[in-house]
Amino acid sequence: MAKSKKSQSVSVAAPQLISKRDASSRIVGVANTIHQDIVKKNARPRMRFPIRSLSNVKYDPKKGHFEILNKMSTRTLSYNTVKTFAQSMRLLATIKRDLLDKNNIAGKREVYYNSKSWGECRFDEQPESDSLLDDMEAMLAVNREQLGFIPEERGGEVTGPLVVIDRQPGSHEEIRINCEKLGTGAWSIPSQVEHLRFESKAKFILVIETASLFQRLVHHRYYETANCILISMSGVPTRACRRFIRRLTDDRKIPVLVFTDGDPYGYCNIYRTLKVGSGQAAHINQFFCVPQAHYLGVTPQDIKEFDLEDATHPLEELDIKRAKDALKNDPFIKHHKEWQAVLNQMIEMGVRIEQQAFAKHGLNFVFETYLPRKLKKGIFLP
Repeated sequence: MAKSKKSQSVSVAAPQLISKRDASSRIVGVANTIHQDIVKKNARPRMRFPIRSLSNVKYDPKKGHFEILNKMSTRTLSYNTVKTFAQSMRLLATIKRDLLDKNNIAGKREVYYNSKSWGECRFDEQPESDSLLDDMEAMLAVNREQLGFIPEERGGEVTGPLVVIDRQPGSHEEIRINCEKLGTGAWSIPSQVEHLRFESKAKFILVIETASLFQRLVHHRYYETANCILISMSGVPTRACRRFIRRLTDDRKIPVLVFTDGDPYGYCNIYRTLKVGSGQAAHINQFFCVPQAHYLGVTPQDIKEFDLEDATHPLEELDIKRAKDALKNDPFIKHHKEWQAVLNQMIEMGVRIEQQAFAKHGLNFVFETYLPRKLKKGIFLP
């Protein structure tokens, strides 16, 4: 794969996870502080959480991800907050006692139902418990996978020249999964990926937004032609998918290229979330972003270069609003003039384009012509 300056892999240190013992100690520390507020200071206890929004993050290109700033929210025990405060304490106790101390796991839905035994401080609806779990994650500065929570969504699919070394639960027997020898299927990324090891001589990783295009590339075994690992995101990548890609590229030093639809959602939600993280999850972005990633396509310029003007769709009001909001408020977009130019060009053209639009020139045009030409040129967006 020809490379320009922009397509070179970013050198970013792999983030270090804390141990379960340290995570447990942080929970004990929170409990001790609350106890001291009550017993020693004779004061109302309180908890402090980082504000999780795009307005409370900064983008450091050297670190490669959104970082949380110092704006905090304080939850003080009062008449109005007594139920939420009690729920917070019960949730912290559950995490320590039932998950960390017992090396157990739980889904977010299970936490909601587990609270039905908490009496008056039980959760009425799951969004309550989901939101509180996000608060606990931010307060402890420990991602919830480390605390024992497993996501309920699929993690993405992988195929190509990659051996994943997994292990059997219980016996810990080593299992070698050759992702190139799965027939017409692909390997599903599990919810927990920290223990995985990898072997690969692939030239790059191609991360794909849509399942249909991923399946086309798998069907025609494009990974053999290009010597690349194919990963399907199926929309905004899950935390497991992002963490898997980050771990893989950290471990094997393989460049990452991302291929999404050419619209504000593909650029500012899917790609940007994979590349630098999000404002909502800024407290743990360092684990779930892939600063090494570069954007391959689809771009507004591709519409012109590949004669796709009649295969586009008009921008909707929501598209325009999302693009203008990113230009005004997104620290990542504001840092990179290249992305500002892309969004402005798209707004000026007034159209968006899907990955499948290349089928105008033939069903296999995307991997017979488009991808080879883009890879040979080797100039990708940051």
